[in-house]
Amino acid sequence: MMKTQFKYGDEQLSIGIALEIARDKTEGVLAESVIAKVRRNHDVVEQIISKDHEVYGVNTGFGPLCTTLISDADTRKLQYNLLVSHSVGVGEPIDPEIAKLMMIFKVHALAQGYSGIAVETLDRIIWYINHNIIPVVPSQGSVGASGDLAPLAHLFLPLIGHGKVWFNNEQKHAAEVLMYFNLKPLELGPKEGLALINGTQFMLAHAVLLAERFQNCLDNADVIAAMNLEAMLGSVKSFDNELHKLRPYSGSIYVAERIRILLQNSEIVESHANCHRVQDPYSLRCIPQVHGASRNAWLHLKETLLVEMNSVTDNPIIFNEHKTITGGHFHGQPIAMPIDYAALAAAELGNIADRRIFLSMMESVPGLPKLLMEHTGLNSGFMISQYTSAALVSENKTLCFPASADSIPTSLGQEDHVSMGAVGARKALRIIDNLEKILGIELLTASQGFEFRKPLKSGVLMDACHDMVRSNIEFATEDRIFAYDIEKAIDLIRSKQLIEVIRQMAEKHQINIKNESHEIFGIY
Repeated sequence: MMKTQFKYGDEQLSIGIALEIARDKTEGVLAESVIAKVRRNHDVVEQIISKDHEVYGVNTGFGPLCTTLISDADTRKLQYNLLVSHSVGVGEPIDPEIAKLMMIFKVHALAQGYSGIAVETLDRIIWYINHNIIPVVPSQGSVGASGDLAPLAHLFLPLIGHGKVWFNNEQKHAAEVLMYFNLKPLELGPKEGLALINGTQFMLAHAVLLAERFQNCLDNADVIAAMNLEAMLGSVKSFDNELHKLRPYSGSIYVAERIRILLQNSEIVESHANCHRVQDPYSLRCIPQVHGASRNAWLHLKETLLVEMNSVTDNPIIFNEHKTITGGHFHGQPIAMPIDYAALAAAELGNIADRRIFLSMMESVPGLPKLLMEHTGLNSGFMISQYTSAALVSENKTLCFPASADSIPTSLGQEDHVSMGAVGARKALRIIDNLEKILGIELLTASQGFEFRKPLKSGVLMDACHDMVRSNIEFATEDRIFAYDIEKAIDLIRSKQLIEVIRQMAEKHQINIKNESHEIFGIY
């Protein structure tokens, strides 16, 4: 079966398509029109060299050495030296999928024909992508200024026969792998090394995984919150459509609609329709506002990433022989700030989840035993599970300082303001790691509380979700090692099984969960 093809440099890349290429579901190719465009731009660089036009990075040094002219004979050596000298990254290697995304984004940017790259160089990078031979890239060393210089230098060392790659799930020397395939290292032409390492692909690739995992957390958070709302006999009035039209934030409207769909035809909701409770605590009543605000932050990140992944982030930009512009498209600030915003939004999603966990264990909730277990005293119930969620929430708070608020001069002052977007992106993924664990704990406690509402039923969607949990985690009648249950719950979050169950049940019962808002908040 042939894969769907995506044309680098010609079509619009999206988060979903980029992930499909990285996961071998779609093949990235170069169209003939793109090849012609790239060749024309590469010829322009050769003309600049032959006519002694002084252009930064083509026949000059880099950064503070931009006034140092380089002879024609040394222009290729200059590009080789650039890659090896900038390969100064430290720390644990990044996830190979992130490195693969970096290559995908770099090919798409270079294929637009403004970077002076050779078609042969693009072909070699695509060869690495298609053969799933992924460079080993250290995680630390970028300040997000002239792009992600150090990580990108490591990413492309294998082109010139240096560095290491992941091959058959093992780290191998790049030269050894090239020899295995009877390939020779490339000799980079003028401007090519600079084109390879200038850009935001390190922080961009991290941010794409951030966007995917954050969306999954948002989707799961709504489902788990709905389960907890039912467990605690919360009111559905605060999700009223007319109410949210009076403050029409797209995220709030979307979350309120999702909760209404999840809880429709619920016997549990109907059982307390005429109760005397005036209003719920904020962690229940304000789910649309808080979850919705986090969705708005996610949407801002998504829209920013769509611009970034389809942009040229090189420097200098080669328009033609007479027009080359040294600018600042490599600077990470445009995505560094939305990354920090998304990190804060993810932390807040965990914060309100922990409040619901805490609330569900109090004796004041009608029909729920203290600590969600009968016969406490002898049993501690879920008391310490909330300690864990509290610890994770607190840890996330310490990670919320915006990396983009910092700057430190580099390159002898030439790069005197930097974005720190690479730091922010790595940090944001740590927050998502913690958020998935917090949501796992809330899923564990919410499903425990939900059990106490039997024999009443919820709607078909929530009952199916609860059945999915119970097929993996037993109801707790006494203390046990809850860490094992928490791990199973986290796996349910990360595997997207609850979301898939909802999709299947909605299709089976013809419940409309697809709408314009759904498309807005999707990664495709």
